[in-house]
Amino acid sequence: MARMQLDTVSEGQLSPESGSSDALYNLGLMYSTGVDVEANLVMAHKWFNLAAMKGSEAARAYRTELANEMSPSEIAEAQRQAREWLANQ
Repeated sequence: MARMQLDTVSEGQLSPESGSSDALYNLGLMYSTGVDVEANLVMAHKWFNLAAMKGSEAARAYRTELANEMSPSEIAEAQRQAREWLANQ
């Protein structure tokens, strides 16, 4: 499984215009598995959602898998956070 530390992710890798789908996907992996951060399905869904928007098929699959384990309100919160992140970039 991919491993990436949060402090090694540059702002350029995460901007909507030039952001790397791989960096966003790796953040989703980190939050879904609790590697280097506390596991958080809402945050994982958010990052997988953003990576999927950039074309990552793997992120799309993981996002769907996570959604099956989340409540509708958790999914709505993850989507809200993704929209907010996009708006602030």
